[in-house]
Amino acid sequence: MSNQAKPNAAPQTAITPTRDQHYAEWYQQVVRAADLAENSPVRGCMVIKPWGYALWENMQRVLDRMFKDTGHKNAYFPLFIPLSFLEKEAEHVEGFAKECAVVTHHRLQAGIKPDGKPGLVPAGELDEPLVVRPTSETIIGASFAKWVQSYRDLPLLINQWANVVRWEMRTRLFLRTAEFLWQEGHTAHATEAEAREETMKMLEVYADFAENWMAMPVVKGRKTDGERFPGAVDTFSIEAMMQDRKALQAGTSHFLGQNFAKASEIKFLDQGGTLQHAWTTSWGVSTRLVGGLVMTHADDDGLMVPPRLAPTHVVILPITPKPESAAAVNEACDKLAKRLRELPYAGRMVEVEVDRRDLRGGDKMWGWVKKGAPLRVEIGPRDLEQNAVSVCRRDRSTKERTAMSADAFVAGVVAMLEEMQQAMFAKAKAHQDANTRTIDDPAEFRAFFTPKKQESENSPPEIHGGFAMSRFAMDAKDEAKLKDELGVTVRCIPIEGSDDPGPCILSGKPATRRVVFAKSY
Repeated sequence: MSNQAKPNAAPQTAITPTRDQHYAEWYQQVVRAADLAENSPVRGCMVIKPWGYALWENMQRVLDRMFKDTGHKNAYFPLFIPLSFLEKEAEHVEGFAKECAVVTHHRLQAGIKPDGKPGLVPAGELDEPLVVRPTSETIIGASFAKWVQSYRDLPLLINQWANVVRWEMRTRLFLRTAEFLWQEGHTAHATEAEAREETMKMLEVYADFAENWMAMPVVKGRKTDGERFPGAVDTFSIEAMMQDRKALQAGTSHFLGQNFAKASEIKFLDQGGTLQHAWTTSWGVSTRLVGGLVMTHADDDGLMVPPRLAPTHVVILPITPKPESAAAVNEACDKLAKRLRELPYAGRMVEVEVDRRDLRGGDKMWGWVKKGAPLRVEIGPRDLEQNAVSVCRRDRSTKERTAMSADAFVAGVVAMLEEMQQAMFAKAKAHQDANTRTIDDPAEFRAFFTPKKQESENSPPEIHGGFAMSRFAMDAKDEAKLKDELGVTVRCIPIEGSDDPGPCILSGKPATRRVVFAKSY
């Protein structure tokens, strides 16, 4: 695909529509063009393709190390949860009831289907229905109740990498699917203070990962009662701003108090010999982070991957227009790849792919642009004659190429990757700062979140809103009314700098702090 624009014509892009033309469809097209995932035959589910799964694996690798460095160990618990387990915690089951997939039978047999046609029908009804894991507090609680007997068994710090099912009605690849992949941490503690400390520690881990690995700035804060995890005492989240100025909840950490411990009978003898209920937490992130990465960094030519998480750091493209030069070019490519693979970067060695597919050069180049590989290196006969390579950075124009010696490229590639990583964070942070506004006037607040009328049917839809930092009196009815009217919710109450007494932006009642209002995914 050519990126050359015709005279007096709008510049061509690899992705259509563009972000300005139709952001939601642009997102879907980037996911497809980058070969991240596709819809599956099962409604609301997705097939994660190799490039998308490699991104998730890199996220897993980094987060898993961070969890283990903070004392957590991995375990695995059943996919199926007895219905009676969910019923033990009333607020919890009410919060998830509408999203549960339920198994009621354990075999199939020949019979007549509901449409009157012969086929396989369920048989062998279960004594108790099994819920396909929407989250694991209750099933893990059953194990914790057996594992914890004394204060000496605490703290218990467990993480699980798993899939979950939440029967969503409206789905979008990575952002909201009926089945998705995630990790869920579950811990039990002897005191409230220790559990609260754990809750905040893991929130910091998520913020660290989002900013320093995904290059995605976030706001850390506590959820309002209306947005709190069902059954939790307090829920904390990291909130990121996407390029359309909507918020994405990118990770959550829950202080569960003793609610789930009492429901699951997680008890221990304290140092004085008194029987106590444990204090528990849970926390998690999911493949939604891949969607967040796309919406934070992709442009109208495709995905742009932060180098620290890139499945491939450097793609080498051999240019072999004549058969007689192919052997020398390929040898030079292999030598360069070998040298690069010996360099450490961000906790692993530089990942290199030599792309020898039998495709036109332009098709190869655009394929890697769309996938967001940080660096592309072209080597052809002329480059060999000049002892040079041609380097293209994904964060710069597709037309921009820098000629340098292979030695200079090897010497500077790690610094180049890290420069790209920092630049991507700086760009995303500048976007967030530019679209975060302190608002005290109710009319200005409503105007901030209200799209203006389009001048014509062909006009691109206006991207409006952002993060409004406004005072809120924590009235759940006012919050629900705002969501119904404008689609705006309180994303979080920032942990830092939110204390600022004054009138509530919604009701005028006395308020003690500012919160982050935004539209969200």
